[in-house]
Amino acid sequence: MTSPQTLPATDGPAGGPGSHQPTTLTGWRAFVAEALTVPGLLPGDALAALTPSQRSAYDDLRLAHHARLLVVATSTIRQVALEGRRLQYLNRHADAGRCGLILSGPARTGKTTCLMQLGKTIEVIHRQRHPQAAGHIPVVYLTVPPAATPKMIAFEFARFFGLPLTRRSNITDVLEAVCGVSLDSATTLICVDEIHNLNLGTRHGAEASDTLKYFAERIPATFVYAGIDVERAGLLNGPRGEQIAGRFSMIRTGPFGRGQEGKALIATLEDSMRLHAHRPGTLVGLAGYLHDRSNGMIGSLLRLIRLAAIGAVLDGCEAITRTSLDSIPLDIASESGHRR
Repeated sequence: MTSPQTLPATDGPAGGPGSHQPTTLTGWRAFVAEALTVPGLLPGDALAALTPSQRSAYDDLRLAHHARLLVVATSTIRQVALEGRRLQYLNRHADAGRCGLILSGPARTGKTTCLMQLGKTIEVIHRQRHPQAAGHIPVVYLTVPPAATPKMIAFEFARFFGLPLTRRSNITDVLEAVCGVSLDSATTLICVDEIHNLNLGTRHGAEASDTLKYFAERIPATFVYAGIDVERAGLLNGPRGEQIAGRFSMIRTGPFGRGQEGKALIATLEDSMRLHAHRPGTLVGLAGYLHDRSNGMIGSLLRLIRLAAIGAVLDGCEAITRTSLDSIPLDIASESGHRR
């Protein structure tokens, strides 16, 4: 078994921000350490004085910023962070029957963002409280593979920790190794994304669910699941589903509204843009249009605004308008809903 003290750490991904894989320890630590900042916007005379190479580098910084924008602390993100921390405190001294949390909702409603921000919050707090504990791994983040089997679930845990695996690895040995590293490294939160890939109606899916339950019993951590319409996916059906329903609370994600919160979300995104000719308040004034285009799905809204901002830098217009937004094709689901 690999000791947690020898697991790799990194100050940032080799490929730059956004290129890391949070389902590995190295990638997760890079995500947690990543501090996104808003680049400055040069005044007109300073902009005109840039050489072509300097202008290219300046534009590249703005393009990178618009490609990701800042995470907006929506009411759902705040709710998930609060509930996750409450459950963590509740479970801290529990010997058995620890409680968990499920994030459920349609696609593009920000479930993964909520899950990752919860994990980042917990990890940052843990590092602040234990600054000398370099070997601690307080948060584990993994995704459930399609048609998951017990071995696939166990291997996802092992892959996160960087444990050596071969095709001949025995699942019992892998389970013991994962539990051992988790205990030694003070793991307190385990985030499991794409939980809808577990099909309790199949033998493998049911056994994979049992594997997660086994980990939950052996590892003194809070488990948080996220998935698309978990209730309809069958995760809560049958005896196994009843056990999950009896231990997990649920937060449902959905479209953002047309009211003040939706406008505040758009205003925050607009304030973070770095375009030289954009008129402040333009996007807030188009709040109804943006809601219609995205069907209220925050994932689609972010895609639309990011693409528009990137296009404004690339074509030199340096502004987002209704016309430029109209020219951007969105995901099929949003476009179909907008036409209806």
